[in-house]
Amino acid sequence: MNTVESVVPAGVYEKMVTFRRDLHRHPELSHEEKETAGRIVDELERLGIPYRTEVGGHGIVADLPGENDDYVVALRSDMDALPIQEETGLEFASVHDGVMHACGHDGHTSMLLGAAHLLLQEPSLPAPVRLIWQPAEETGMGAQAMVRDGAMENVRLIFGGHLDRHYPAGELIVTEGAVNASTDAFEIHIRGQQGHGARPHETVDAVVVGSLFVTALQTLVSREINPAYPSVVTVGTFAAGTAPNVIAGTATLTGTIRSQDAAVREHLLKSLHRMARAIGDLHGAEISVRIHSGTPPVVNTREMATLARRAAERVVHPDHVRPLVSANMGGEDFAYFLDHAKGCYIRFGARVEGREGFPTHSSQFDFDERALAVGAAWYAEVAKLAGRTLTTGG
Repeated sequence: MNTVESVVPAGVYEKMVTFRRDLHRHPELSHEEKETAGRIVDELERLGIPYRTEVGGHGIVADLPGENDDYVVALRSDMDALPIQEETGLEFASVHDGVMHACGHDGHTSMLLGAAHLLLQEPSLPAPVRLIWQPAEETGMGAQAMVRDGAMENVRLIFGGHLDRHYPAGELIVTEGAVNASTDAFEIHIRGQQGHGARPHETVDAVVVGSLFVTALQTLVSREINPAYPSVVTVGTFAAGTAPNVIAGTATLTGTIRSQDAAVREHLLKSLHRMARAIGDLHGAEISVRIHSGTPPVVNTREMATLARRAAERVVHPDHVRPLVSANMGGEDFAYFLDHAKGCYIRFGARVEGREGFPTHSSQFDFDERALAVGAAWYAEVAKLAGRTLTTGG
C-alpha cells in the first residue's frame, strides 16, 4: 500500500494506533463495555464533539454539524471483545484473562475516531455526520438496542465495515448484494428410552437418533439448496449419555444455520422441523426443535455499493478496490441499521503477512495496523460523498 502519510496525516495515524493498542490491552465483553465507552468519551471531549452516552447500553452517538440539517449520514463501528484467552504474544496483549479483541473491534473503534479527526479538518460538511460506537455486536443485540434508543433518528444513509485478514492492507472490499449471512441458531432435544447397554432392544437410543439427525442435516444444503445460494448448517454441540454401559435416553444438539437469501433461510428452517418429525417417527423418539432467530443477511444495494466504491477509489488506487472473492457466511447486526436507512457495509484489508493461519475469533488473531489509516480515510470520504449525494443528488 502507499505510505500511511499519503492516506491520513501522520499525527492522526499515531493517535489511532495508540488508542487501538490501549483498547486491545483492556478488552471488554458484550454489554460490559463501560471503560471502553469512557475512553471514547475522553477523546470526543478532547476534540470538542458533542455526544450522547448509554445509547442501547454502553453505546455512544456523536454528531458533527452539516450545512443541511434535513439529512444525516451515519458511520458505525463496534467495540466489544470476545471470551477468548489471548495467545498473540503482542506487547499490548490483553491484561484481562479470558477476554480478547479477537475480531478487530478495537481497530474499528479507533478508525471511527480517526475519521472524526479528519472530518473536523473540513471547513464544512454537506450534511451532518453521526458517529455511532455500538456495543454488543458479538451477541447480535447491540444494533437493535441502539435503534430503540434513537441512534438512527433522521439518518438517511449509514456505512460500516470490518477488518478482513483475507486481503492485504491497502485494499478496500466493496461488493454489491449479500455480504453477510443470517445467523439463526437451533436446539434439538431428543427423548428416547434409557436402558442397559447390554439390552439395547429395550431402549430407544438417543445417541443413535441424534447421530442420524446430524448425518441427515448434512443433506439440507448439499441436496436441497441451489449451489448458487451459499448456505451452511452446522451442529456445534452434541450432549448425551451418563455412563459407558448406559444407553442414553436423551440428547441435545445445538447448531447454527447461515444463509444469504430469505427464501433459502425459510426453507432450511422448515426442513429442520420436517426432518425432526421424520426421524422421530422412524425411531419412536420424541424430537423437539427450538429456533433462535438471529441477525438477517446484510445486503448492499447497487446504488449504495456504487457510492461506497467511489469513496474507496478516492482513498486508494482503483486497482486496490475489489469485490469479495467468496461468500462471507459470518453474521453482522449492521443489518438492523439497514432496516432504517440505506447503506453499505465493506471490508478493510488487514492481513498480517506470515500470520494468515490465524482467523478472527482465534486466540492469535491480529491485523496490520496500517488498515486503520485506510479505514479512517474511507469513513471520512464516504461521509462527505454521501452528504453531497443527499443534498445535491450527485
